[in-house]
Amino acid sequence: MKQVRYFLLLISLLGGLAPSLTHAGIYDDMLAAVTSGDNAQVMSLLQRGMDVNTADPSGNTLLMLAARNGNQELVEYLLKSRANVSKRNRVGDSALMFAAYGGHLEILRRLLDAGAEISGSGWNALHYAAYGGHGEIVKALILRKADLDARAPNGQTALMLAAGAGHLEVVRLLIDADADMDIEDYEHVSALKLADKRGHKAIAEFLRTSGAEE
Repeated sequence: MKQVRYFLLLISLLGGLAPSLTHAGIYDDMLAAVTSGDNAQVMSLLQRGMDVNTADPSGNTLLMLAARNGNQELVEYLLKSRANVSKRNRVGDSALMFAAYGGHLEILRRLLDAGAEISGSGWNALHYAAYGGHGEIVKALILRKADLDARAPNGQTALMLAAGAGHLEVVRLLIDADADMDIEDYEHVSALKLADKRGHKAIAEFLRTSGAEE
């Protein structure tokens, strides 16, 4: 009799664990499919009921991962499936920021059309695009009225980041759009001083001829 009760208890416990084990397997399958670009598998799992806002342990949603990977087809599908375009991961990055950092222009435009936040506190898409030297992304964000002088957590603006990284084209774009040349970061360093410090002579000369203060 005791053996029968033990057997029934074991069956009950296993029955309770089965759904969670199954879900864990599907979760891993979903993340693997997004990472590898297996769009058909991602779509199949979503059609079977997987949450479109599923995120990895770092808080990166399916939309963020697709944007980071430059997977435009999947981005389109996720947006049509009502993925949350405003979500951020554990360090504050969004799908738009991943698209900007990777230079994925068409994905960035699609996310903006879907209502993605351009600026906001902390790092933003313009910071990432300027630092990465992605001129077309910077142009697109300027046209969408991005805050040109928003400060990153280190106190630097997009112009400072571009100047420090040596991206003359981006520096020109930001100056032409009327970015403030004379803002200093928290260590009292301006875009001009950054360019000088890092040996970007053409950028330093351009800033001087544009009227930047020494």
